[in-house]
Amino acid sequence: VQLMGMAIPYLQKLQKDGESGRNTLNQITRWLTIGVCLVQAPSYLTSITQLFLPYAQFSSAYYVEPNSIMFWLPSIVILVAGSVFAMWLGEKITDKGIGNGISILIMVGILSRLPEAFVQEMAVQNGKGGMGSIMILIEVIFWMLVVLLAVVLSVAVRKIPIQYVSRAQARGGVNRNLMQGARQWIPLKVNAAGVMPIIFAQALMFVPGLLTKVDESNTFLAGFKNVFSWQYNVLFALLIIIFSFFYTAITIPVNQMADDLKRNGGLVPKVRPGKETADYLDDILSKITLPGAIFLSIFAVLPAIVHGSFVQTDAFALFFGGTSLLIMVGVILDTVQQINTYLLNHHYDGLMQSKLSRTTGY
Repeated sequence: VQLMGMAIPYLQKLQKDGESGRNTLNQITRWLTIGVCLVQAPSYLTSITQLFLPYAQFSSAYYVEPNSIMFWLPSIVILVAGSVFAMWLGEKITDKGIGNGISILIMVGILSRLPEAFVQEMAVQNGKGGMGSIMILIEVIFWMLVVLLAVVLSVAVRKIPIQYVSRAQARGGVNRNLMQGARQWIPLKVNAAGVMPIIFAQALMFVPGLLTKVDESNTFLAGFKNVFSWQYNVLFALLIIIFSFFYTAITIPVNQMADDLKRNGGLVPKVRPGKETADYLDDILSKITLPGAIFLSIFAVLPAIVHGSFVQTDAFALFFGGTSLLIMVGVILDTVQQINTYLLNHHYDGLMQSKLSRTTGY
């Protein structure tokens, strides 16, 4: 919905309508979610019944035959209802709790797989002999370093100095302007796109996999079906870099930022307000997006690198990068920031109440 708002004027108008517009957008998002679930549910059931749990081999696991309406209809209803319940629960967490509810649910789902993946990795490494414990220690230290770098990538910003200028007429009726300014900053994030480029790239990576059906004997094309192959990861990294520039360009309106600065009396030192400010911001954004996109692509392909180097299991290797790690780091940082804001506001309320009590005696 956010992306469609860049192209559809009606959605763009709703984004600017305040609380009523946000409520309408939320309602549109809910209905779109139900529509997507109705489309994806049959595909999900097909993959289960044909690939993971084929009826011919696991007939005892089925209460009804997968080709009957009594299997498809209840299964689709259950999947859609479960998705709607998760969406409702996420909204309630957002309204009544701290942080973004949907993001917290996703993060909890990711973290719940970490202990099992770590135990599996320990079992494989310890089965190799005396070096197993040392390798586990090396993996944990390296994983902590990767998490630290992910935090740096998530919070890194380029500060653009802004001077806000106001004019005040001097006393005595003298026609003179006194320039009174307060210096502030515009923080431009190095990774403004977040995890969206990885998600977009993953959505397109199924296309090269379809090419393998053209010539199944071609080993080069077959590599695109393996997420740990060099073919898959090189193309994956290139798509992430492209989508980083694309998503940053459509989500950070430098022209609107320049107009807002000009309207509010703000200016970038040594840069003219208006178009020159927009061009300056766009130039800075392009320069910091490139290293951010490169680092993001490295994080995305890092699981394949460590899997071929020292990590033995697929499940644990996936925690060394990709969407799982970046979503975890991003959600935790956002939640901690909101908790700090809540505690700060609560502290101020307490100070105000104490001062009021001392003044009034109540």
